[in-house]
Formats: sequence, C-alpha cells, structure tokens
Amino acid sequence: MHAVDYTIVSVYLCAMVIVGLLMRKKAKEGIESYFLGNRNIPWWALGASGMSSNLDISGTMIIVALIYAIGAKGFYIEIRGGVTLIMAFLMIYMGKWNRRSKVMTVAEWMSLRFGNGKQGNLARFIQAITSIIFTIAMITYFAIGGGKFLDTFLGIPQSWVLHIGSITIGTEFWAALILISIAMIYTVASGLYGVIWTDVFQGILIFIAIIYIVIRALGIQLPDEFSVALPLKDGGFMHLGTTLREWTSLAPQWHLNIPAESDYSMYNVFGILVMFYLFKVILEGSGGTGNYMIQRYYAAKNDKEAGLLSLFWTGLLSFRWPFIAALAIWGISLGTRITDPEMVLPMVVSGLPIGIKGFLIACLMAAAMSTFDSTVNAGAAYWVKDIYQQHINPNASEKHLMRQSYWASILIVVSGLILSIFIKNINEIWSWITMGLGAGLLIPQLVRWYWHRVNGYGYALGVASGMLTAILWKLLIKVGVIPDAMVPEYFSFLAASLMSLLGIIIGTLATAPTDEKITQNFYNVTRPFGAWGKYKLMLPEVAQTKIKRENRRDIISTILAVPWQLTLFMFMMNLVFKSWSQALILGLIFIALSVGLYFTWYRHLSTEVKID
Repeated sequence: MHAVDYTIVSVYLCAMVIVGLLMRKKAKEGIESYFLGNRNIPWWALGASGMSSNLDISGTMIIVALIYAIGAKGFYIEIRGGVTLIMAFLMIYMGKWNRRSKVMTVAEWMSLRFGNGKQGNLARFIQAITSIIFTIAMITYFAIGGGKFLDTFLGIPQSWVLHIGSITIGTEFWAALILISIAMIYTVASGLYGVIWTDVFQGILIFIAIIYIVIRALGIQLPDEFSVALPLKDGGFMHLGTTLREWTSLAPQWHLNIPAESDYSMYNVFGILVMFYLFKVILEGSGGTGNYMIQRYYAAKNDKEAGLLSLFWTGLLSFRWPFIAALAIWGISLGTRITDPEMVLPMVVSGLPIGIKGFLIACLMAAAMSTFDSTVNAGAAYWVKDIYQQHINPNASEKHLMRQSYWASILIVVSGLILSIFIKNINEIWSWITMGLGAGLLIPQLVRWYWHRVNGYGYALGVASGMLTAILWKLLIKVGVIPDAMVPEYFSFLAASLMSLLGIIIGTLATAPTDEKITQNFYNVTRPFGAWGKYKLMLPEVAQTKIKRENRRDIISTILAVPWQLTLFMFMMNLVFKSWSQALILGLIFIALSVGLYFTWYRHLSTEVKID
C-alpha cells in the first residue's frame, strides 16, 4: 500500500476506537446494558448491525471463491450457511419467540424452558460451554480470513515467521493479530452499545465499497470462454476451462465435473448436496440460532420490532450478492494471475488505484471487525451470565461481573487465535462450523421448541453428544485415523446429528419429565406450535383460537419466506452477471412472494396474542 492508503486505514481504525470508547460509559451501567443495550436500541440499528456482522471478510472470501470457481451455481453450495437462510425463519416467527423469552443468552433460556432445578441448570451449563466453543471456532474463522486478506497489504516481514516443531506461525497470523487487537479495544470497552453503533457506521462504509466494486465490475466484459483456478488436495492449484454461459447459469444440475484431484471435487454430487444443505438449513432455521444473531432479538423491544429488524436485515444482506458476483467477475478478468480462489478478493483490491485501495481496505476491515465484535460480545455473555454468576459467584456485584466480561472476551479471542494456527484454509473451518459443530446443536435446538416431553437432561446429553462427536471427528481426521473417503462434510454432519439425536432421546426417556408448571409457563410465554396439546388446552378458549390463527399464519408465511429470500439474493446477483432472462424470472417470482407475505405476515406484525 501507498502512504495515502495507510493513512486512510489508520484514520478509520482510530475512529472505531474513539466511537467505542465514547460508548464505554453507557455500557458500564451493568451487564444488561453491556450485553443487551438495556433492550432500548432501535430496530433499524439492530438490523443494520446484523447485516454488517453477517458480511465478514472470511465469508466473503470463501463465497467469492466458490462463485469464481464453480460459477453462479456456487450460490447453492452456500445455502449451507453463507446465504444465511435462517433469516427467513427469524423474520416470521423464530425471532419473536426468542424475544418473548426475555433472556440474555440461549443458555439462560434453558432456565425458562426446564426450570432452575438440576435438569435446567445442567442444560444451561452444557449450552453455555458449547456456545463458548462455537464462539472460539468463529474467532478462528475470522482470524484465518482476516489474516489472509490483510497479509496481502501490510507487508509483514518474513523474519516474523516462527517455526515451533512441525507448527509454522506465518505472517497471516500476525496480520490477524493486529486486526483483532484493535477490534478488541472497542469491543471490550463498549459492549453491545459500541458493537451496534460501530456496526451501523461500518455498514455505511461497506455499502460504499459494494457500490464502487459493482459499478467497476459492470464495465467488465468477460470472454465467451475462460479458465478458473481450483485448489488441489495436495495444496497446489490447477486451471480448468469453462464458458460464460455455463458459468452464469443457475440451472440446477445433479452432477458437476470437477476433476477428482481438486479439493472442490467434493461438490460433484451436486444435487444430493444441495438438497442436503437445504434440509439442514430448514431444520436449523426451525430450531433457531444462537450467539450474536439471536442476541439482537433478545435486545428487541417487542414482536413487531423483531419482525421489522429481520426484514431490514434481510433486505440489506441481499446487497452482499451483487458484491460477491462483481468480485468473481473481476477475478475472472485477472486470468491466470489468480491461482488460489480464496485470494480473489485481496487480488482485486491490490490492483486498485492509490487512495481507493486504502478506502476499500478500510471498508473490508469494517466488514471483518463487525463480525468479530458481535461474536466476542455474545460469547462472553455465556461465561458471565451462565457460568460465573450462576455457578461460581452468584452474589457478584455489577462491577465484578463487568470485569469478568472483559477477561472472558480476551480469553475467548486468545483461544481462537491459537486454534487458527492449526487450520489450513477458510473453507475447512467454515465447513466444520456449519456441518460439524452446528450439526451437534441442530437436533436439540429443534426439539426444544416443538416436543413438550423433552427435558433438561435429554437436551444436555443431546448437545454434549453432538458437540463431542464433531470435535472428535475433526481430531481423528487431523491425525489420519478417519480415511479420506469419510472426510466429506456430510459425513461429519451425519455423525454429529445422529449422536445428538440418540443422546436427546435416551436422556429424555430415561429421566423424569420437566415439572408441568414450568412447561406450562414456557408455553404461555412463547406460544410455539408443535406438540403442546394439553398445555394449549389449559388456556382460555379465546386465547387458543388466537394462538392457532397466529401459528397457521406463521407456517404459511415461512413456506413463502424461504423461496422469497433465495429469489431476492439470486435476483440481485444476476443483475451483475447481466443474465437478464434469469433476473426477470427471479424478479417476477420475488414480487409474487412479496405480495403473499404482505397479506400473511407483514400486515399482522403488530398483532400479539396476550395471555391473561
């Protein structure tokens, strides 16, 4: 970078630290303020912050790599997580169900669901531990992507590379450390207040970057035939020829023809994988999410604002896809200068003019830091609220809890940084997070909402079984015990999800059910649909009718919302591809689904069933 670029980046970083420190006084009021902003943050700020948190460097690099290497069909692969399809479920009903719980963390939610006795406390403790593990994995993911991106520009000397036995700590690690250290300052100091308002500011920068990249990419005319780079299983790269028509086509295919020696050959069973990803995301969305995404719903003021923040969040997030399409097009135009698909983003930015390069780097650092700050703030809450205050020091003062918040944040980040030394690329850690760790939580998080019989012991055993399976699976792959034929991500998903299902069934049926008064109170508060027959019948008939009507609307709306979100994102991407026929079809479908959602969901947003 030129001195001008370094100056622009430095000004941005200083501004972030200053904003965070200015929010420190507000955050120091207590942990309710530190982790939830006293539930008084506007819905549009929560939605804008959510978008910024979803649009991170690591995710952008891996999605750009898939679109660049596979073409528009790479979109279907990222249904596994990068499309954030769970937003459709949060928008319609899962967001408001969680908001009604009025808790601070998913772990604290366990006390509402299973009570404050042994089973509730066990479920809460296990959930807190697994959420912290998940947070550490997310920090690792952030560090690998952020380090890989920044290392291209910072010019860190090779003398900084360390060799400790068979472990190499490269320049990418030090680049990530610099970025994380700066983000830590305002994240630790200002809590959710600082996270939300710095994210809003960073979201503005992100949109400026999107507009610039898209406009430049629209002026690029790709040839009818070109080649793309693919990663090899041995760590090298190869180039493979394709056509513009094939590359921009969204027409579903049952099978891809990626060479077997490529690391991406796992996607050759394309049709099966896409159905698998869609099935996985539907289960995941129906069970809700955790960590930084759900934290924004706990901070929402009411049901209506939970819906509005989701709608705004999804609308803003749709602009990620023209950005990704533009970067992929730009990467194609660079020809054989691209070897590693995950390096398309930094290669594009490195070729920009002085000044613009610095500004774009600052914008992309904003994307990275907005993911990091949300993840750390949400992760620290599990230690403070669900472990330290619950089991170690129940009488701790607010000042003492705030100190624990600071130390928890620091230790989580250090753990994630250490783990990043052992992971080779972004796709590896993202695949493990979505298809391993996520699979371990999927079944327990699903059944807790819909099956009244599940108890705290069953939930705890299900989560513990799934998470331990995911961790052991990864370790056994690393040491070579699991053969290559079992390495594809769907095997880790099946192993973790099946073990968690077995654990939850055994744990639930082998122990006594949750006290009926606790279960009845949970149903009265959240009012989910599912197997709640006798608890629903305990309510006045008028309330039963209103709940039934609301549940029916939510189910119909969700059926519309899933394709609504998918068509919106694909439509936005096709505008940049200049695939006008595909864009027209997707646009018409999107309009029709939007009309349906208006009548089944949007006009009922202010309607909330009251249980007297």
